[in-house]
Amino acid sequence: MNLPFAESFKTKMVEPIRKSTRKEREKWIKEAKYNLFNLKSNQVFIDLLTDSGTGAMSDRQWSEMMLGDESYAGASSYYKLKNAIKEITGFDYFLPTHQGRAAENVLFSVLVKDGDLVPGNSHFDTTKGHIEFRKATAIDCTIDEAFDTIIKHPFKGNLDLVKLETVLKSNPVKKIPLIIVTVTCNSSGGQPVSMQNLKDVKNLADKYGIKVIFDSARFAENAYFIKKREKGYENKTIKEIVKEMFSYADGMTMSSKKDAIVNMGGFIGFREEELFKQASVFNIMFEGFITYGGMSGRDMNALAQGLYEGTEFDYLETRVEQVAYLGKKLDEYGVSVLKPFGGHAIFIDAKRFLPHLPKEEFVAQTLAVELYLEGGVRAVEIGAIMADRDPVSRKNRFPELELIRMAIPRRVYSNNHMDYVAACCANVMERSAEIKTGVKIQKEAPILRHFTVELERI
Repeated sequence: MNLPFAESFKTKMVEPIRKSTRKEREKWIKEAKYNLFNLKSNQVFIDLLTDSGTGAMSDRQWSEMMLGDESYAGASSYYKLKNAIKEITGFDYFLPTHQGRAAENVLFSVLVKDGDLVPGNSHFDTTKGHIEFRKATAIDCTIDEAFDTIIKHPFKGNLDLVKLETVLKSNPVKKIPLIIVTVTCNSSGGQPVSMQNLKDVKNLADKYGIKVIFDSARFAENAYFIKKREKGYENKTIKEIVKEMFSYADGMTMSSKKDAIVNMGGFIGFREEELFKQASVFNIMFEGFITYGGMSGRDMNALAQGLYEGTEFDYLETRVEQVAYLGKKLDEYGVSVLKPFGGHAIFIDAKRFLPHLPKEEFVAQTLAVELYLEGGVRAVEIGAIMADRDPVSRKNRFPELELIRMAIPRRVYSNNHMDYVAACCANVMERSAEIKTGVKIQKEAPILRHFTVELERI
């Protein structure tokens, strides 16, 4: 008989979690102003808010932390990380930062200016926030298939080359400082970008003399999907695929809290020494000296080890298979989820789940609240609240997709936890017709409002 799938790790330490009562959760979510970011961690049973910094580090990563060099300048930990980045991505120059949005802040301080246009594939929240903060405009060039949750396109993160070239042809090149490619594309459901698309985007960018920058938080998961889905890569190692992926980029930003499996850390990779030097000025201003950039030596050691572990096939197979396990369970229960399943999360189609609620009542946020009330499961809205207001008109932006993202931390939960999450979703679906109204905004920040927004029940 065929052997069943088994995880590529064993458990060495556990952390207790507590189940709460429905009455407690009703009180807590009301006190949190119906914003799941405002909940305390001990008020959550299964936390799928994000996979960023929430993974479980390995024994080897913890061992590396004991070897951290905390020298202010020129620490051995910096050079260990530099060597790992060079070996895995091919970039000669890098700057450490404390996390991914810090990397964006430093790099965009050099490249993005008032009035610029930044095309890409469904920019994520902080990326768009940094662009719009600088009074520039993010232009979504993702393929149309990405916005249909039913179509099973293998690479829904791909950029539409016709859309992209239309932007490049229709605007002065000096107003387009870069094309950003997010791998995998979080906002479109954790969907991968094909190697052919990466190559085609780079060729198009070179034609117009524009830089290509990868938002690389989940680059290893993207490489896994290329190996599994793209012809000609089935026999290549993940590290070989990763090296080719980054050969089509002029630079990268990295939130290492995802595919490097650390609790804190990030970096920027550069092809050009001149861009590295320009960004170094802002790194020193915002983050720290160029050989630590807001990170401790022990964290740089853990990050370097995590880059090696995160690009191993066995680890990635375990990681992606658990996400798919939850997706299949939800499918069995008839819950509408985005397909094919993403690399780091399962995305519930809130419009199909609650079709009777108007978009003005923030459908996905309403569903996220109901999921928490049902079983203490914390997810996050990827919808109209996260989309923010238009920076010019100040009207709410309503994206094509209203999604609930259930992001699964790496090496943290068992499949029994996934069964519990799926059952919670099924229970909410059974009573979905009873959810008559949504939520409305009481208070909001002018940008990236979803982190601190205060809501009330209608």
